[in-house]
Amino acid sequence: MEEKDLQKRAGHRGRLRKRFLQGGLDSFLDYEIVELLLTLGTPRKDCKQAAKDAIKEFKGLRGVLDASLEELQKIKRIGPSNAFGIKLFQAISERYEREGFLKKIKLNSPEAVASYLRKYIGCVKKEKFVILSLGTRNNLIKVSTVSVGSLDANVVHPREVFKEAIQCSAAGIILAHNHPSGSTKPSKEDVKLTKQFYQSGETLGINVLDHIIISNSGFYSFKENNII
Repeated sequence: MEEKDLQKRAGHRGRLRKRFLQGGLDSFLDYEIVELLLTLGTPRKDCKQAAKDAIKEFKGLRGVLDASLEELQKIKRIGPSNAFGIKLFQAISERYEREGFLKKIKLNSPEAVASYLRKYIGCVKKEKFVILSLGTRNNLIKVSTVSVGSLDANVVHPREVFKEAIQCSAAGIILAHNHPSGSTKPSKEDVKLTKQFYQSGETLGINVLDHIIISNSGFYSFKENNII
């Protein structure tokens, strides 16, 4: 009986994959897309009900694909193994989008920077500090994560910030971090570190063009507010 079940599941997964290879995702229901991703991590396990439960819990496909590993594991029958496919999709999507933007994006205004950052770190649930290395025409060369967690002088040191900029021969950099709380108001530590980085940039000949705080409610530009 168990062998028959395994053969049945294998046949079902095989049909899902064949449908995708032949016609893409157009004919797929949302739960079938999630099911297909779950089978990447558990190729011998029935993932249909778990996929349906996830769609219901997270109110649709986008909610499932945005969910953290901890959130996914709250769904019955989803563990670290079969969540692999969803986490892999998230990581590939983030890198694909980031590298596609790097080829064409110009960050020539705080609004343009905020628009890019909203997609990159706007929904991250931990505070993330990044630097955007720019060329002479404000084209984006590289995005580097410096730290994850609270912005602190003991964690975010100028040598780490400017090392990345020097390695890619950046003409200038933009500092950025997110506020998961939703507020865009800078803290005293934010202001202190920004001024410190600005002075270090002057010494090294690398312009610190701005520092942007991004949240799901908006953004704050240190340049526009005359802090640097």
